[in-house]
Amino acid sequence: MAKGNSPHGLICARVRPNTITAGLHMLLPAALFALGVALAVFYLPRTGGRVCWARSIRKTLPVALFALAAYFQGAPVLLVAGLALSALGDLALSRPGERAFLVGMVAFASAHIAYIVLMATLGSGPQLAQWPLILLMVGLGLSTEIWLRPHTGALKWPVRGYVVIILGMGLMALGLPEARIVALWGALLFVLSDLVLSVETFVLAPDDPRRKWAGKIVWITYIAAQIGLFWGLGAL
Repeated sequence: MAKGNSPHGLICARVRPNTITAGLHMLLPAALFALGVALAVFYLPRTGGRVCWARSIRKTLPVALFALAAYFQGAPVLLVAGLALSALGDLALSRPGERAFLVGMVAFASAHIAYIVLMATLGSGPQLAQWPLILLMVGLGLSTEIWLRPHTGALKWPVRGYVVIILGMGLMALGLPEARIVALWGALLFVLSDLVLSVETFVLAPDDPRRKWAGKIVWITYIAAQIGLFWGLGAL
C-alpha cells in the first residue's frame, strides 16, 4: 500500500466538488432527454384532445426538453436552435386560429433552415449517384400542387414555401456521412410526418375518422424524427 493511503483514509475519502459537478454535467442531458421521451409517450394518447393550455404544455415539453438536453450536452448551436424553434412550433400549432398556425409554420420553417445549414457544414450535399432519391423528393414536392394546393386556400403560398424548405432539408440530409445516417432517417421521418400532417390539416374532413389515427402517426414520426436529428447531428 502506498504511503499515506491508509484503509481509513480510503474509506473516508470524499469526492471532490469538481468531480461531482462533472458527473452532474454528464447526467443532466441524459435525464432531460429521457424525460422528454417519457413525456412524448405520455402525450401520444392525447393527440386528439380538446384545445387547452394544459394540452399545449404537454405537447411542447418533449422537444423543449430535447433542446435543453442538447444545450447542456454542448451540441452545435444550430441543433439547439432547431430543436428550440420546433418546440415553439409545437406550442403555436397547438393553439387555435390561422394566426397561430402561421406562427407555427414559420417556426418550423426556421427550424428546418437551422438543420439545413448545420447539415451543410457536416456533409457534402446530395450526390449525383443518389438521383433516384432526389427525383423522388422533387416529385413529391411537385405532386403537392395536385393533391394539397387546391385545399390550402389563402395559405397556398406559405404552404408552398414550407414544402420547398422541408424537402430541402431532406435533400441536404442525403449528403451526410455514413456515420450520421441516423440524422438522415430523422430528416426523412420529418418529411413523412409533415406529409401526414398536411393531409390531416387540409385534406381530411373535420369528421373523418382517419384524423384520429393521422394525429398519432404524425406525433410518432415527428418525435422519432427529432430524436434522429438530436442523435445524428451531434447531441449523442
